[in-house]
Amino acid sequence: MPRFALKIEYNGAPFSGWQRQIGLSTVQGSIESALRRLEPGAPGIAAAGRTDAGVHATGQVAHCDLARDWPPFRLAEALNYHLKPAPVAITAVVRVADNWHARFSALGRRYTFRLIARRAPIVHDLGLAWQVRAPLSLSAMQAGAVHLIGHHDFTTFRATMCQSASPLKTLDRLEISETTYLGGQAFTFELAARSFLHNQVRSIVGTLERVGAGAWAPGDVATALAACDRTACGPVSPPQGLYLTGVDYPRAVFDGPTAILDGDTAPES
Repeated sequence: MPRFALKIEYNGAPFSGWQRQIGLSTVQGSIESALRRLEPGAPGIAAAGRTDAGVHATGQVAHCDLARDWPPFRLAEALNYHLKPAPVAITAVVRVADNWHARFSALGRRYTFRLIARRAPIVHDLGLAWQVRAPLSLSAMQAGAVHLIGHHDFTTFRATMCQSASPLKTLDRLEISETTYLGGQAFTFELAARSFLHNQVRSIVGTLERVGAGAWAPGDVATALAACDRTACGPVSPPQGLYLTGVDYPRAVFDGPTAILDGDTAPES
């Protein structure tokens, strides 16, 4: 069966997360339903990573196996037609090798978190960012973030229900930037790692927000990390500010509309 890689964008607000669940609306379920409108016997799809309820994506990647060797452009167009009116879009399709895997071939994941600090309610970004009312210090959050970059035991920043075999992860990038926002501040957190623990990004952002608000000192982040204790973590930020923005592979997957890749694989840590 021909295998295709799908690049996927979605607004997570109406969904109970990525993963298919009986009786609930999910992103995976919506895409699989659209695929079965094209091929009734199409098997399930596999994604680079799951996202929780309310989390968005601009660069999720999944693969599917189909009986017909579809032209990639036609497959994307047909899927987008059958996905309407769900807030999900297939932004690119590429034919890949039979042993290419959206999850196990991945070398890294990239996330963005959007945080808006202003007193008045946000209107245009409602549901697309986390809003706090008090001003935040960019320099303080950047100072706290330094303690988290690198290879650490991230037990403090891991959900209790996390199924990862180990809390040891390497955070390759954690950058925070600020812009003005309609009478307030807009902060963007950019994080990259080979893989993440459940709720790791939201736990990190929630903790750094406390630093920005002055409730924590930057050095308190290092103390919390060293504690290896979930109760030492700051509040977990809400899901609506989080976006899966990209997945990295040994070769760029979506550079050409009809590229066929070999089966480079790199088991996820």
